[in-house]
Amino acid sequence: MAKVELKQPIVQEISENIKDAQSVVVVDYRGLTVAEDTQLRKQLREAGVAYKVYKNTLVRRAVEGTEFESLKDVLEGPSAFAISTTDATAPARILAKFAKTAPALEIKAGVVEGSFYDQNGMKAIATIPSREELLSKLLGSLQSPVTNLARVLNQIAEKGGAADAAVAAAPAEETTSEAAEATEAASAEEAAPAETPAE
Repeated sequence: MAKVELKQPIVQEISENIKDAQSVVVVDYRGLTVAEDTQLRKQLREAGVAYKVYKNTLVRRAVEGTEFESLKDVLEGPSAFAISTTDATAPARILAKFAKTAPALEIKAGVVEGSFYDQNGMKAIATIPSREELLSKLLGSLQSPVTNLARVLNQIAEKGGAADAAVAAAPAEETTSEAAEATEAASAEEAAPAETPAE
C-alpha cells in the first residue's frame, strides 16, 4: 500500500474534525512533561475541546481550501491542534491559562470564527469570557436594578412607611371632620324657620 493511501484516512479525519469547528488553535507542545500533557488534555476534554497531534504536512493538505488555510504558515516544528465546535474562545482560554503554569507550552496562532490570529491575537482572544459567563453577567446586570428597587421599597415600607401612612392619614381625618361640621351647619340652617319680614 502506498504512503499516500495510508495518509489519506488521517487527512480525512483532520478534515472531519475541523469541518464544523468554530476555532482551531495551533500550539508547540515541546517541553511539556507527561503529567502536564495529561493534565492539559483533561482540561481541554472537560471543556469539549478536541486536542490532537498531527503531522504538519497532513494538516496542510486537510486545511487547503478551507477557512483554516491561513494556518499553513505557522505549521513548523511539532504542532498540536485544539479544536472546538461549541465555544470559539475555549481553546485559547484554556491553553493560555495552562501556559502560565507550564511555560513550555506555546500558542503559535489560531483561527477563530473564520479570522486568523497570530500569537498576540490569540492572547487577546484568551481574555474573552465564555458565552455562559457573558450571559451570566448580562443577567446579573439586568437583575441588579430590579433587586435594588425592591430593596429600597422594602426599606421604605419597614422604616418610614408606617410613619408616612400616619402623616397621610392625619390630614384626611381633619378634612373629614371639617366636612362633617360643614354638613351639620348646613342642615341646621335648613331646619331653622325662615324669618318673616316685619310688617
